[in-house]
Amino acid sequence: MLLPSFAAMSVAPFPPSSSTLHQISITYPNPHPSLHFSQLQFLKPLSLTSLSLHLPSTHPSLSSNSSVSGVNAELPEEDRDVIEVITEIINEAGISESESLKIALNSPHYAKTLRESVKDLDELSLWNSWMKDGKDKEMTMSLKEKMKQIAKEKGDDGKIPYLESMGLSLSSAIHLAHLLSSESLSSLVVKVKYLKELFFSDSDDERIVGKFARRMVLHLSISVDENVQQTLSFFEKIEARRGGLEMLGSCDASFRYLIQSFPRLLLLPVESNMKPRVKFLESVGVPRKYMGSVLLLFPPLLFLDIEEKTKAGSWPFEMVGVLDKKLGRMLVKYPWLLSTSIQRNYKDISTFLEAKTVPKVSIERGISDWPLLLGCSAGKLKPMLEQFDNLGVRTSKLGNIVATSPQLLLQRPEEFQKVVNFLQDLGFDKESIGKILARCPEIFASKTEETLQKKLEFLSNLGILKQEYPRVLKKYPELFVSDIERTVLPRMKYLMKSGLTERNVATMIVQFSPLIGYSIEEVLRPKLDFLVNTMGKSVKEVVYYPRYFSYSMDKKIKPRYFLLRSRNINCSLKDMLAKNDDEFATEYLGLEKLTSNV
Repeated sequence: MLLPSFAAMSVAPFPPSSSTLHQISITYPNPHPSLHFSQLQFLKPLSLTSLSLHLPSTHPSLSSNSSVSGVNAELPEEDRDVIEVITEIINEAGISESESLKIALNSPHYAKTLRESVKDLDELSLWNSWMKDGKDKEMTMSLKEKMKQIAKEKGDDGKIPYLESMGLSLSSAIHLAHLLSSESLSSLVVKVKYLKELFFSDSDDERIVGKFARRMVLHLSISVDENVQQTLSFFEKIEARRGGLEMLGSCDASFRYLIQSFPRLLLLPVESNMKPRVKFLESVGVPRKYMGSVLLLFPPLLFLDIEEKTKAGSWPFEMVGVLDKKLGRMLVKYPWLLSTSIQRNYKDISTFLEAKTVPKVSIERGISDWPLLLGCSAGKLKPMLEQFDNLGVRTSKLGNIVATSPQLLLQRPEEFQKVVNFLQDLGFDKESIGKILARCPEIFASKTEETLQKKLEFLSNLGILKQEYPRVLKKYPELFVSDIERTVLPRMKYLMKSGLTERNVATMIVQFSPLIGYSIEEVLRPKLDFLVNTMGKSVKEVVYYPRYFSYSMDKKIKPRYFLLRSRNINCSLKDMLAKNDDEFATEYLGLEKLTSNV
């Protein structure tokens, strides 16, 4: 599945960022003022195959004399020399020998520029005029020394090959190295290591963050600011690669695109910038284990003054009560929450829902639980609200849906209609379906065949007839969203172990289906124990009156039983519990007769 086009998402255009790497013209200082730079080959199109380096499967350390012993000895001497030159330069910048060799072996385009530059200067006999140390020095220089001299003249101190080894194009590496001119290579390596650990070390499943990204893009229908725009461009780069957006959480697959899309990350100080922002995110409730996914889904969080954006008076969601720990939970669900465009949309969504008579408290709870709503335009929500209205779900009932199942507002109307049709086929009319929607809206986010049909199969396996389904489901629609294996079946098995047959249980469900939702330890066991051990009745009594399990033990069952026992009155469970207080008093206490005599 491809990402929606920006045009389809109504993304507002923004001028390209000044730091967008592929839009920068790459230039080097001209080694000879009278020679046009295009005559040299620094900027010719480069092919990865043009430098035939046989990369070893491992990267052994260099020998004591700095020779590149890990490179295939059958390589031409010129290729071995250029690898050794790059390795030495990087090693001199404070990087270990083994890591220096690894970088040299993974920067073929940079290596080619060194070889081709030497060749150009040799052919044009420009070494004497280019060298700062005097005339005729090139006569005594070896090829390796010439390449090293050119590398040093570039002045990047090994940053260009290092950045290329990370997967950046040579032009991107050159530009970024220029931006990082004040940064040492060793400190850059430390920063890259920190970024990789921050963005990628906490993911249990690399694909989950990609699924989150896809969902965020799918439900985006408003014009966005530059930070979200750049994030979408980052997602598109990952989507275009093998494995697609599901590879977003893979460091090997996406780190290079992260740096290409947000080169400013390498300009941020670790101690004075990145770590304080991470600490603040933790302080508002973003768990450390989700920090990487939050930042991957919205890298500009490291550029924003989050503390300033969320202080009292500037925070548009104050009425939602999201400050403190709740803010962190919302950010885990929707990292774009702190973007300017999403914050602006809060007022539009609130106004739209209030006009539909949705209570403000329901709006606040819905946004808090499902902040993806804020990426939607009011027009995107309107079709689903019309579906609800057709079923008679309005005002407070609509508020219940917004508060408890806000994700339903983002559903496609045709998917919602499939559930409506499914219920109609079972015999429910529109009014009944509307009541089910208001009571248990999460049913309508279910897939009919995968989820709902399986619940009907469960009823059928118990021996419940098809014509009995509406009665069962009308009283307990929550069955459709219950976990049969983990919750429902254990309860049924407990009842059967207590002395009831499967047919007994089926009969009870038809009469009183909420029985399916009762906890064994909190409801079924204590009430059956009281029935059998204290009241002295057969367990079969509950077959005739399963509603027994719905009454409070302390407020109704025990008081009425002990009162009847004190008067030596023996009656059925239904006679004891079904009557209201006035009826019970009249039937068993003679209060009405007593009152009339008075």
